[in-house]
Amino acid sequence: MAVPEKDLRLIRKEFENNNEVNPERIRLGNHFVDDFIFEGHEAADIPINALRVIFNIVSIISNEQFRPEDRPKQLSLFDEEFETENNIFASIKIRNNKISPSGSTKQVVDAYEFLTKFKMSWYKSTNSKGKEIKTFGGLISIPSYDQRGYTTFLISSYWLKKLMVIPEYNYVLYNLVYNIRNNKHIIFAIWLAKLPENGAVLKLSTLNKKFGLKYKTSKDFCFKFLKPARISLNTFNTLSFNYKYRGDSIFIIPYLTKTISNNNLSRNTREQLESSEAYLDHSEKIAQRLSYIRKRYGLHANEMLQFSHQYRNVPQTRVLIEKAFKEFIRTARLKEIKSTEFQGNLFLNEIQEHIIQIYRRTKMGELLPNGYPIII
Repeated sequence: MAVPEKDLRLIRKEFENNNEVNPERIRLGNHFVDDFIFEGHEAADIPINALRVIFNIVSIISNEQFRPEDRPKQLSLFDEEFETENNIFASIKIRNNKISPSGSTKQVVDAYEFLTKFKMSWYKSTNSKGKEIKTFGGLISIPSYDQRGYTTFLISSYWLKKLMVIPEYNYVLYNLVYNIRNNKHIIFAIWLAKLPENGAVLKLSTLNKKFGLKYKTSKDFCFKFLKPARISLNTFNTLSFNYKYRGDSIFIIPYLTKTISNNNLSRNTREQLESSEAYLDHSEKIAQRLSYIRKRYGLHANEMLQFSHQYRNVPQTRVLIEKAFKEFIRTARLKEIKSTEFQGNLFLNEIQEHIIQIYRRTKMGELLPNGYPIII
């Protein structure tokens, strides 16, 4: 008997989070958010425990997320690994208490059942060589009991790419799915992160449709949905919003909260903010650092373009550059050479070489040895 094509699943990679320390925030790619959560500009009513599964998937693969313009080699490696044949999957394992901290088996089962059935279909994508790749399933497939306290499932190459390859993304706090009980408030927070700084004006009918609500007046929408959502985000998120209405038009303007940034950060994050690497996240310090490097090592404007872009916009690469710079200084001293003897591209080549060496000693480097960031 012929085996149906949808049952021929090939597993190319296994992901498992062995780190018990939860991340402070995760990166949600806009392509995934638009296609999975807000398809057709309407939010899916995804249950809270299913959202926890999604947040934990992103947390587990976070070290392998990348912007293709920053790491073109990594994009081609992804294509070679996941987009050469139909029905390629990755295997992911999540501890059950991450999905139901109360230990409810029913909550865990319901979450995985929802994500298995939701958007179950054939999906097509085209790889870098122009070949059409087909995948069958929802976000996850065939969840199964793996060992005590864990569930293992498959995630298709189609959705994995949208989660992992993130040309545009927004940060969302990981603990939102544990601190906020209303799933629509979390989905609203994800949408809010995509708004421009000056906010947006939408019709009541548009917002009702977008979030699956049925309020008859703008006043009801504001005071029965937006007001409690704002209270939730003021308490548990780094981004909240102001709102007002005029007729059937509703104005939503995001703003950064102070409560989270000052009082509710974990001890780990507070320590990071006090460290030099985290200190570099401040735009003023980044500008000062780039100016120092440019002047000291004689970098021209055209030589600074790629280096500056990577340093400003990719925190992971910024940390890697700083580690490479320290190694460059240490090596020059051992050789009794002034570091300033390396000017312009000579300096960048030295930093690039140290980046490659440091990157390849990481777990990510072992998996994808040529996935290092390019600064030249």
